[in-house]
Amino acid sequence: MPDDQHYVAVEADVEIPVPADGEIWAVGAVILNQDGKAFAQKRGPHRRLFPDCWDIVGGHVEPGESLLDTLAREVEEETGWRLRRIRRLLGITTWTGDDGAGKRHEADYLIEVDGDLDHPALEWSKHTAYDWFGPDNLPRLKENRAPGEYLIHDLISKALQDRPDTL
Repeated sequence: MPDDQHYVAVEADVEIPVPADGEIWAVGAVILNQDGKAFAQKRGPHRRLFPDCWDIVGGHVEPGESLLDTLAREVEEETGWRLRRIRRLLGITTWTGDDGAGKRHEADYLIEVDGDLDHPALEWSKHTAYDWFGPDNLPRLKENRAPGEYLIHDLISKALQDRPDTL
């Protein structure tokens, strides 16, 4: 294995789709800390898609990348942490952004990472804040979103409700 790659455990029942030609895919990751709270970061006000909205770690699959490769790359780029384990698929959604790029497919996962969870290395040019979300502050994830646009809130809520007993 090349030096820049490391082993990532994937639970046996986790689906990792392979994009068909011409499909645009994105991945997202819900990361829980030792207290069972989920990490989210606030997108900057000048972002093309979803400005000033809370988001999970993730991004678009680049040509030639697998969903697993993208997940590992985005986790490291956006937080400085390293993907260690994919626990489960939280869902696959299809959505269209307001940027004219058309329909996207998104696979979102509950994952585990290695790194200092108290000190994420955010991409400050893209994000303005981060926080850990539990049942008490979940409504904040709906900030700057219209009804029906609660994907991030709903994904984190699902991860918190269905979270495994051991992390």
